Amino acid sequence: MKCINTVDAEGQVLCHDITRIVKDVVKDAAFRKGHIVTKEDIPVLLSLGKDHLYVWEKDENTYHEDEAAEILRDVCINEHMQASTPKEGKIELTAECDGVFQVDVERLDAINEIDEIMIATRINNSPVKKGDKLLGTRVIPLVIAKDKMECVKQKAGNTPIAKIVSYKTWKAGIVTTGNEVFYGRIEDTFTPVIIQKLSAYNIEICGHVTCDDKKEKITNAILELKQQGADMIICTGGMSVDPDDCTPGAIKDTGARIVSYGAPVLPGAMFLLGYFEDGTPVMGLPGCVMYAKATVFDLVLPRIVAGIEITKKDLAHMGNGGLCLGCPVCHYPNCGFGSSIM
Repeated sequence: MKCINTVDAEGQVLCHDITRIVKDVVKDAAFRKGHIVTKEDIPVLLSLGKDHLYVWEKDENTYHEDEAAEILRDVCINEHMQASTPKEGKIELTAECDGVFQVDVERLDAINEIDEIMIATRINNSPVKKGDKLLGTRVIPLVIAKDKMECVKQKAGNTPIAKIVSYKTWKAGIVTTGNEVFYGRIEDTFTPVIIQKLSAYNIEICGHVTCDDKKEKITNAILELKQQGADMIICTGGMSVDPDDCTPGAIKDTGARIVSYGAPVLPGAMFLLGYFEDGTPVMGLPGCVMYAKATVFDLVLPRIVAGIEITKKDLAHMGNGGLCLGCPVCHYPNCGFGSSIM
C-alpha cells in the first residue's frame, strides 16, 4: 500500500475503513476497506479530515477483490441459482428452487489450494429449499494478481463446479408387511411415518398394500404397484435376518437389480435398495425408520426424489458420518449425522 493525496485518489482502492462520526447521530464507516474511490467521494473524504489516504496500488496485472469475486461466482453459478452483489469482495449464491445441491469436490479442492482464493459450500448432495444459501466466494487480499484468477478458471474447466438437481414429481407405492399388522393384532404405525416423510417432497401415494409374511405375496404386491404406475416402491418391515423376515427375498424375486442389502449407517443398517430395469427404485426400510428421527432413509430420499441414481459406492461412502449420536434433542439435519456421506 502507499500514502497519496486524497485529491489524487480517484480509482484507488482503500486499505482500511474510514469512519464518519456525528455526535449523538451516527458512528459508522462512511467508506469500507476495498472501496474504489470515485471523483464524487473526494470532497466527502476531505470533509472527514482525510487529506491523505492509504491505498493499494492497482495496476493492469491485478484485480480488485470485487472483480475477482465475480470470476469466482462465474465458475460456480449454474441454473436455479441467484448471486448476490459483490460486497467487500464476497459473493454468495442462493437456491432458486428445491432440490439437491451438488458440487464437484475435486475441482473445488483444486481451486481452494490456490493461494489467496476461497470458495466455501454446503456439503455435496445436500437437500436444499428455495432461498437457502449454497456457497460463498471471495479472495483474501484487496487486490489479487490476474494470473491467479486465470489459474482458477483453468482448474474450474468449462462447466460450473456446482449445480442444483431439482426434485421431480413422483408417485409412490407402499407395501406394509407383517402378520401382526395384516391380521389386525397391532396398529400400523409405520406407514403414517413414511407418508409424512414423502409428503415433505410432495410425493403422491398411489397405492398401499398390506401383506402377511409370505414372500410371494410381497413380491406380487410390489409388481402390482409398479404396474399401477408407482414411480418408487417402499416396503416396510421384515428386513432383518430372522427366518420369517421375507422382504429382502421378495424384492429380489421381483427381478429388480439389488444395489445393496445393508448400509453403513446407524440407524438404518438393514436398508435395501434396488432398481427395476426402467429405473424405478424399490426400497426395503428397516424398523428404525418408524421410530428414529433421522435414519438412512432421510439420507437417500432427497437424491432419489431428484432422480439421482444411488450406487453401491455411494452407500459405502455413507459410513463416514453415518453414525447418529442419538442426542436428547434431535437437531437433524443441522448436525453431524450424514455430514460426510456425500
